[in-house]
Amino acid sequence: MTGKLSARDLLTIGDVARRTGAAVSAIRFYEEKGLIEPVRTRGNQRRFLRSDIRRLSFILIAQRLGLSLEEIALIMKGLPHGRTPTARDWRRISTTIRARVEDQIAELERTRDRLDGCIGCGCLSLDKCAIYNPDDRLGESGPGPRQIVAPKA
Repeated sequence: MTGKLSARDLLTIGDVARRTGAAVSAIRFYEEKGLIEPVRTRGNQRRFLRSDIRRLSFILIAQRLGLSLEEIALIMKGLPHGRTPTARDWRRISTTIRARVEDQIAELERTRDRLDGCIGCGCLSLDKCAIYNPDDRLGESGPGPRQIVAPKA
């Protein structure tokens, strides 16, 4: 970290928790995992940069999108330490997750379309059912729900 920080530049863990909606225990957990790095005072208390609010917000959003902490850590390596990330920094990492989000949207749309057809038809017929799997033929292509969820390549 460059330059001298004043007390005004730093936030307590409670302040960060209030600003992000993350529990104090979650913030400590993210620190333990190396996703955020607080500054320590002479009394060994955690203090966070204001830019850590954005980092924590990104972590929370990425988790809601289904990214693992390992994936989030890899993505966050592209963010600078000791300064607020710029719009360019965020654009660079957003391209990393954009394809994943688009894949999730496509999968949700496929699921919605199949469910609408299946639940809405009311056929109750194994002869007409679009997702019926006689003799478990789909089992030959691997595990999991093959009709609705696209298999991972």
